[in-house]
Amino acid sequence: MSILPNSATYMASALRNGTSAREGFHKFFECWLSEQDQHLHELISASKQHPRNGNTAELTPEEQDRVVRPLIDRVLRHYEQYYRAKSNWVKRDVLIMLSPSWRSSLEDAFLWIGGWRPSMAFHLLYSKSGLQLEARLAELIRGITTGDLADLSPSQLVRIDELQRNTIRDEKELTEKLAKQQETVADTSMVELSHVVTELLSQDESGRSPGGIEEERVNSTLAPKENGLEEILEKADNLRLRTLKSVIDILTPTQAVHFLIAAAELHLRLHEWGKRRDAKNNQADEAPGRQS
Repeated sequence: MSILPNSATYMASALRNGTSAREGFHKFFECWLSEQDQHLHELISASKQHPRNGNTAELTPEEQDRVVRPLIDRVLRHYEQYYRAKSNWVKRDVLIMLSPSWRSSLEDAFLWIGGWRPSMAFHLLYSKSGLQLEARLAELIRGITTGDLADLSPSQLVRIDELQRNTIRDEKELTEKLAKQQETVADTSMVELSHVVTELLSQDESGRSPGGIEEERVNSTLAPKENGLEEILEKADNLRLRTLKSVIDILTPTQAVHFLIAAAELHLRLHEWGKRRDAKNNQADEAPGRQS
């Protein structure tokens, strides 16, 4: 089994060498996933050090915060690195980044503008909070604080609700912008161009080749549409990262660890399940004697 390079090192090398977006980001993504898995193990280990009432052998809350804060910051920097790398490759080929071949078909089905829907962060938070509340209800009833997401305070819930409403508003605006941008594929310039190229191809069959003129006109017509998609994808990625950071800011360090664990587990397992299903389906398609 080969050892994957550091994602940041690979990104710098790929950009310097002019590696294509499809190949370059795919490899970077594999490296980044491996590092996310390492961070997940560190987060799980840190979550087990949380102090419980009556257990003085474990860390105090202050000591726990000092231990986990650097880890949380490191994980957030890792997410920032991902979006910096993505931004670099979006400028090279936005269409590849909107239809990522390194994702499984399962993941593709849940993509929103080339990534995860920001409002999913709140569904994840409430789902994990509910599971932890159910698991530790007896402790909470006895007045024993758990420190995890089952311990969300009323003030935290108010802030989370406000953030969720703002995020959904921003999400809706971007969705509408994308819809308008997608409609430009049938604007006057595209309809005219498709007709002109059809005429040129007809002339080409008679021995007259359109040559590079056709390609130049196609590229010039598509360029502003791709630029619009690039702007929307950049804004969507900024909203994703901003939402993640804002949720973490509301949570205590211990709660943030549990949230980041849930986020990494869902991301890694969904990717793993999807790749496994795709491989299984591909093997079935390639099986001898299979009829279409």
